[in-house]
Amino acid sequence: MTDAPTGGAPRPPAADAAIHVVRLTKRFGAVAALDGLTMTVPRGEIFGFLGPNGAGKTTAVKLLLGLTFPTSGEGYVLGAPMGDRLARRHIGYLPELFRYQDWMTAREVLALHCVLVGVPAAQRAPQIDAILETVGLGKRAADRVGTYSKGMQQRLGLAVALVGDPRLILLDEPTSALDPVGRREVRDVLRGLRARGVTVFLNSHLLTEVEHVCDRVAIVDRGKVVSTGTLSQLRGGDDAVRIRVQTRAPAYFNALARLGDASEEDGAYVVRGIAPERVPDAVAALVACGARVLAVEPNRTSLEDRFLQVLKGSADAAARDR
Repeated sequence: MTDAPTGGAPRPPAADAAIHVVRLTKRFGAVAALDGLTMTVPRGEIFGFLGPNGAGKTTAVKLLLGLTFPTSGEGYVLGAPMGDRLARRHIGYLPELFRYQDWMTAREVLALHCVLVGVPAAQRAPQIDAILETVGLGKRAADRVGTYSKGMQQRLGLAVALVGDPRLILLDEPTSALDPVGRREVRDVLRGLRARGVTVFLNSHLLTEVEHVCDRVAIVDRGKVVSTGTLSQLRGGDDAVRIRVQTRAPAYFNALARLGDASEEDGAYVVRGIAPERVPDAVAALVACGARVLAVEPNRTSLEDRFLQVLKGSADAAARDR
């Protein structure tokens, strides 16, 4: 038995929000799969939704799609309450685990979903052709799904999510089965969707893929958003530089310390809090001291490192609250 939707007068979402949820909670008995999830996804961007296994990501997606109801809280998708039937016609979805009938061709799979979505008959054939070309299956459209590799089936799943020209697409690990070439092609597809104003909600464990395409990211843990922002914001900005020199000396360190927060890490100097336009001054200061500069590189925290830091902070906070 599913829970009934929560009552109360709904509050209108932000006009530019593709997804807007406030204090969304979902309990299964004594277990809280979501615990006050609050977030907003603006229209027309690629939004990364990240978290460890059991963080509540799949539950959140099911709520957004109207496949289950919240215990409390509220949410809107494309301006309508979660699960609204008219809004769902404009949503594409690729689950992590899916399977199509082996005996059907790719064209037949898409034709079936065109009927389910309600694409007018006159538009089905040209839309199917365009989608198959977009995902790189144009030359295999007449082949049976049972002959497809895992990567080709992943492409077909993405193709199904594009049926009906959706305004919002929810993707669960869309590149997990693809080789590097296929991942690049999917990234190009996602960027093309964003250019058309389509919102992409990307749930992925491949953090390098998220770094390539996402405009903003939310990190969720224990059913709550624990950090959100642009990639630059999550990584703490890009105002740091790593400088490698042939040999190190106290004079070099002192010269850099006058320009920012200097440290020695892994055989190089790292200067934090230095604006990009001051980096040439740092190099000039080293050369003036007699240093031979070998390399100057941005010193960026990777999304993976930041992801682990955020999760550790969330775990520490949970432990203190017990």
